[in-house]
Amino acid sequence: MADRHEDDLSRTDRPTAGPLTMGDIARLPELAAGRPEVLVGEAALDAPVRWVHVSDSAGVARLLSGGELLLSTGSGWPSDPDLLRDFIVGLVDVGVAGLILELGTHYRWAPRVVVDAAREHGLALITLGREVKFVELTEVVHRQIIAQQTTALRARDEVRERFTGLALRGSPADYIVRQLAQTLGSPVVLESLAHEVVAAEVPPDLEVGLFTDWELRSRSAHRRGAEGDWLIVPVEARGIRWGSVIALPGPEHPAGRLAVLEQGAIALAFGRLSAPVDEWARIGRRRLVDALLAGRYSTPAGAAVRLSAAGLPVDGRQLYGMVISRAQVEPELAIAAAKELGRRDAAGREQAGGRVLVGSAPLGVAGPAATLLLSLPAHAVLDDHAATAFVRACTANPERAVASVGSAASGIDDALASLQEATDLARGRAGADGRGPVLRRVEDRPLIRLVTTMRDDHRLLEHGERMLAPLIEHDLTRSGDLLDVLGAMLAHPANRTAAATASHLSRSVFYQRIALIEDLLGVDLDDGETQTALHLALLVRRSAGR
Repeated sequence: MADRHEDDLSRTDRPTAGPLTMGDIARLPELAAGRPEVLVGEAALDAPVRWVHVSDSAGVARLLSGGELLLSTGSGWPSDPDLLRDFIVGLVDVGVAGLILELGTHYRWAPRVVVDAAREHGLALITLGREVKFVELTEVVHRQIIAQQTTALRARDEVRERFTGLALRGSPADYIVRQLAQTLGSPVVLESLAHEVVAAEVPPDLEVGLFTDWELRSRSAHRRGAEGDWLIVPVEARGIRWGSVIALPGPEHPAGRLAVLEQGAIALAFGRLSAPVDEWARIGRRRLVDALLAGRYSTPAGAAVRLSAAGLPVDGRQLYGMVISRAQVEPELAIAAAKELGRRDAAGREQAGGRVLVGSAPLGVAGPAATLLLSLPAHAVLDDHAATAFVRACTANPERAVASVGSAASGIDDALASLQEATDLARGRAGADGRGPVLRRVEDRPLIRLVTTMRDDHRLLEHGERMLAPLIEHDLTRSGDLLDVLGAMLAHPANRTAAATASHLSRSVFYQRIALIEDLLGVDLDDGETQTALHLALLVRRSAGR
């Protein structure tokens, strides 16, 4: 007798979550009475069953179309071993899901040639030691199949309604991707035609492995198509294809994973039609920079591969954090302007040039503003001339622009620090005077650089709270402006007239505010050490975005 496959034949009478398989049928209580024995199982038992057919005919293969479970007593099968083998191979060729052979009527045991052919071709083979009413077994299996089909139809309706609603509400691409990932229970990635990641919902522990060499892996997956592990659906409409949405392996879904992903792709395509041309680039890159600033990444390595997958190389590059405020940044213009930075090396040879990601305005910076992360070739230098030219090229009104530039960085950790330096610098009160753009570098503001470096030190935070607490409480309870007035005074310590102008107050009102500040804090604002301590406290508060 052939090797017996020990399968759990425990009772189950409810439909399975995915397609009904040979393994599910082997566990049916209606089959248990027949003393089933799995002669060929393992992967073969995963075959989905579309329908059940009962026949003893040797020519039954021509009546089948694939996916059927064949129930038979074998009474009409060929007696010649070669013909019997050909019969089994014929069943395999038409795509039969499995074979259940009832012993006793014609065979006392399963013929060796049948077992060998089934094992060779991966056809699930189960024998029954006792008679079973095939009509009852057929009825049970068909009822489950129909129930699953009904469940699948309902699930597809729910999924279609959900993603149609997202499309009609104008939900952004990254939110639709998040909903797809939650619905499928697996990572989902939206990429452009250039195989750059636009949006992704991926567990932190998978980021490095997934996004390392993303373009190469994605192109390979597209070539493999349906043979690969990734499920890939194009995002297209009206004959225009913008990219693909990719789902990694995950659990079965009642509606079918492919059907869910297709509905998500439709919602993404609908949004792409109604959005500005560069909306995907804006959303994907803005959210990525925002996530880095907010610390929403698992490891520096994970952040680096996400940047690389989004088209911003990190390794072997010079990275700069920058905040452009008081002027509207045009992302497409910024991308074009960045490419001109470092396009030629010292010998005049053509290079790939720079890359940039544009994020939202950082917390605490009022008015039009954007956070940028620049990636330049190693030979490039972002001097004042290059930085000013870049700001002029990517802003609609550069004469009002204020560009705050962090220090040069050579790795992801330093790049994040540079972003934070630029953000802290942008939170200062000095602005453009209409003859810009104004360029401010963290190297020229050592106190801000110190605060950025020590921003999480509890002693620095305690200093800021201790120095400013009376002013904070006053402004919160009276909707006051003492903190702003103090900031203006410290920005112009030797010119009270300029400080009053910066505060948008008359000189008399400004002096009244100064007197109130001195009274609340119990200090002399003409004292240099006091000014330094208060300036440090204000920088600490602004570095927290308040």
